[in-house]
Amino acid sequence: MAALKYRVSVYNSISAKGLERFPAGHYIVGKALPSPDAILLRSHALSVEEVPATVKAVARAGTGVNNIPVAALTARGVPVFNAPGANANAVKELVIAGMLLAARNLSPALDFVRGLSGDDATLHKLVEDGKKTFVGMELPGRTLGVIGLGAIGVKVANAALDLGMQVYGFDPAMTVQNAWQLHPGVRQATSVDDLISKSQFVSVHVPLLDATRNLINYERLKSMKKPSVLLNFARAEIVDEDAVLKALADGVLHAYACDFPSQKLQHHPKVIATPHLGASTNEAEDNCAVMVAEQLREFLETGNVRNSVNFPEAVLGKGQNQHRLCIANANVPNMVGQITTALANRNLNIADLLNKSRGDLAYTLVDVDSVVPQELVREISAIHGVLSVRVIAPDA
Repeated sequence: MAALKYRVSVYNSISAKGLERFPAGHYIVGKALPSPDAILLRSHALSVEEVPATVKAVARAGTGVNNIPVAALTARGVPVFNAPGANANAVKELVIAGMLLAARNLSPALDFVRGLSGDDATLHKLVEDGKKTFVGMELPGRTLGVIGLGAIGVKVANAALDLGMQVYGFDPAMTVQNAWQLHPGVRQATSVDDLISKSQFVSVHVPLLDATRNLINYERLKSMKKPSVLLNFARAEIVDEDAVLKALADGVLHAYACDFPSQKLQHHPKVIATPHLGASTNEAEDNCAVMVAEQLREFLETGNVRNSVNFPEAVLGKGQNQHRLCIANANVPNMVGQITTALANRNLNIADLLNKSRGDLAYTLVDVDSVVPQELVREISAIHGVLSVRVIAPDA
């Protein structure tokens, strides 16, 4: 890798451990670089106008991609990468902390102590007189329901079992990989409603979609076992805040612990709101940055796709002397046939080929034994439905 080839434009502060994954002799990495090959960010709200035509990939050093125009980038044939699971332990620990804060009424108890004054004898009497207000509950034997068994949900479920809780889980789209990680003691719920009706504690770990917006409403909160605690360290909009406030006022809900403060929730004595601390540990920031940096490098240098939110997983070993075509296109019939015909018409031998699809999008990697002429790239780019075409030369 002697030649300098790729430019990565960085938004936000990215962990140095991640940036170190880009070899200085092969990459230029800097803030808001002109004509970048890739964009790496965290919380920056990326607009379509900020993504020049040179960009081949966008990556977020985190899990959610709500701040990235994914649909617009997909239409341009640009993959968007994230770091699923890299911050899972950090979020798991915060969920467990929220559970303990709510169970032992620690937040109002701390506020109570902070408001005391007087000498030690006076403080002692005030503490002894006041502590009965903050009597809590222990976790062993209590039931936790986990909605969403991805990397975070699995860790939360397993940790709760270790604390002696009974645990139910629900996730109709659970991956085989996450299923292997889930403790066999976690019981399966048949639906969200089934899970909630069995649980005193409910923790949500699902992405924000139309189907999950206001997933937790008043009727569902009312069906929880008492005393009930709701934990939301996923996305604010998954929970109906008005329903939470009504449930707290009616005594239906004992406490709400979340990572998303809002004007409605502010200063409510039974709301424990942390300032979006889910992934805010040095370890999580390092893990996320390293993970997406390695994914970006692999995509730029080989065309392989891992952990993309809009592209299919596509991994093909690349021969040392082979030229690789990377083609993103609409998932329609005869696309591969048109591509291979174009190659055959120019007497290019196909050494290997991989075609993967995800919904309306398909991605094809084609290895050939000789140089790919620009005329062929233009010809393939002109095929109706082709979104992007890239050639990776040997030793790239």
